[in-house]
Amino acid sequence: MYLWRKLAEPRWLRAHENILQARSRGRLVIISRPGRRRLQLEIACTSRNDSRKLIEEFGGCTEKWPRNWLKRFADALELKPLKIGKRFLISNTARAHSLHVPLLVIPASVAFGTGEHATTAMSLRLLERLTCNWKDDWSLADLGTGTGILALAAKRFGAEHVTGIDIDPKAISIAKANARLNKIDKVDFRLGDVRKWNPTGLRDVVAANLYSELLIEILPKLKRSNWLILSGVLRREEDKLLCVLQRNNMAIVNVKRRGKWIAVLANRRD
Repeated sequence: MYLWRKLAEPRWLRAHENILQARSRGRLVIISRPGRRRLQLEIACTSRNDSRKLIEEFGGCTEKWPRNWLKRFADALELKPLKIGKRFLISNTARAHSLHVPLLVIPASVAFGTGEHATTAMSLRLLERLTCNWKDDWSLADLGTGTGILALAAKRFGAEHVTGIDIDPKAISIAKANARLNKIDKVDFRLGDVRKWNPTGLRDVVAANLYSELLIEILPKLKRSNWLILSGVLRREEDKLLCVLQRNNMAIVNVKRRGKWIAVLANRRD
């Protein structure tokens, strides 16, 4: 594992953020510190070649992490369980099960989505609220599934047909491992590019935790579903995304905001 880092002025970031998000498949981390104008940018790379390409194009530096970095990180970090409505908790350790509440265990991993990130948490809460009175015969596609957290939550919420798609083979492997860990079956995790995804039949819900440019690019095929849960979008891109949704005959039902991020629940108009 290699970690690319760069200190950048806000103006530089505004000019390069979208392309960095695209290069990193939405894994760009932006860290701001009180009293400091410059921002620290980080991208985790699975190969030396990927980190070198980032340096060649954007500058910065890389740090090689030890092979057991993930175990060290997981051992050192035990996150507070995330409560999703009244239906279950999400934790990175099974020890939270002592709380006597249904639990979804998502260990810290190289794939995105352990519940603590704002975009993931907002998407989960939108999904929980949307489906709280649904029967157990609905379907969901989770685009950019990462650890599989939204897909697995959908099964816990009663979904019958669930598909999770990610372009990263490691993410698909982790998502499948998380399904086994939580004893959840019948989730179809697939390796694939969401740009090339060709949905067969109507999905009740499509969840996509990506970045705004990619969401707008694939929206023509997402709008065939009854409900959309879209996240990974910065607040400054909110107006643009909402306008595109409305032009595509989608009604904006709810917009959640947390920090610099938003998540949107939209419904297809009849």
